[in-house]
Amino acid sequence: MRQFVAERMATVPPSGIRRFFDIAATMKDVISLGVGEPDFTTPDNIRQAGIKSIEQGMTRYTSNAGILELRELVAQHLERLYGVSYDPIKEILITVGVSEGLQVACLATLNPGDEVIIPEPCFVAYAPSVIFAGATPVVVPTHLDQEFAPAIADLEAAITPRTRAILLGYPNNPTGAVLTRERSLEIAALAERHDLLIYSDEIYDRLVYGVEHISFASLPGMRDRTITLGGFSKAYAMTGWRVGYLCANQDISAACTRIHQYLIMSAPTAGQIASIEALKNSEESVKAMVAEYNRRRKYLVSAFNELGLNCFEPKGAFYAFPSIKSVGMHEEEFCEKLLVEEHVAVVPGSAFGASGQGHIRVCYATAFPQIEEAVTRIDRFVSKYRA
Repeated sequence: MRQFVAERMATVPPSGIRRFFDIAATMKDVISLGVGEPDFTTPDNIRQAGIKSIEQGMTRYTSNAGILELRELVAQHLERLYGVSYDPIKEILITVGVSEGLQVACLATLNPGDEVIIPEPCFVAYAPSVIFAGATPVVVPTHLDQEFAPAIADLEAAITPRTRAILLGYPNNPTGAVLTRERSLEIAALAERHDLLIYSDEIYDRLVYGVEHISFASLPGMRDRTITLGGFSKAYAMTGWRVGYLCANQDISAACTRIHQYLIMSAPTAGQIASIEALKNSEESVKAMVAEYNRRRKYLVSAFNELGLNCFEPKGAFYAFPSIKSVGMHEEEFCEKLLVEEHVAVVPGSAFGASGQGHIRVCYATAFPQIEEAVTRIDRFVSKYRA
């Protein structure tokens, strides 16, 4: 019998994140600093709105593009925070999280043979989303001494006649880096000079610490060449509700909606109603969660540096990305031994691309006492193996 699996699948390896959690699932007393998911329960008012919608029988499909009230609230939210304006009827699509939004965006805008530049380390789904659309990801490494921001010279050197777009994920998973306004403007000028599209994954936009998040579409001349991707999973602790949004000019949005229409029909109804409540009445909950993440961030970064694990200060998201080079161990070996010997689960930096080698990703969306205990265990582990 002939091979029925598509050839493109050979270029898409399994997620480098999952292996360690499959092992952890078989063990007791594991402290997980791995999965990028808030440890907070979805705020009660949001939960109750979703429950009430189900109890009232609001269980049918919505409009393909999503409930209009939700799209209107997203438009108001982005206008208020970032000064960027979208038409809620023609330019906003409610998606099943940012993951679907990115895949739809790639399918709607990429042709076979196109290239997409992706700064790395980056979220594990970026390159596969490009590949599934028949295009080619082109990686541009970023490094600790650059604060994990792409150098303009490196981006420009990666551009070819086939380059269609740049895919940005800032605040960044896994490094916690946030682009400065200056660097964002430089990337914007590059995109304009070479007539490129920007995919901007801004799912962590509300999770920033002492710095400003720049919504890429708000930059001069960037609104109509940017596809903004955002959602409710991280800031509102709503990962399982699966609601995101895609904002783009009318032509791109219409193309994305057409694909979404056939792939998905509509995002979950209860999740959309809960998201309406999130935007209307949950700002104080967001601020409280961000304050707690910030407390954990400061403690963890300080602890890593004291342990001799050089740690860049993350300014966004909820990840630290310390270097483990002082231990003299490959990051995969480090993560596996740490899990087996000390029951602490973290993720090797190379799961997010080759430029993540020599680092581990540590998620601080975990209760503070567990983070303190994890640091005690990591200290013991590092003291045992340091070269």
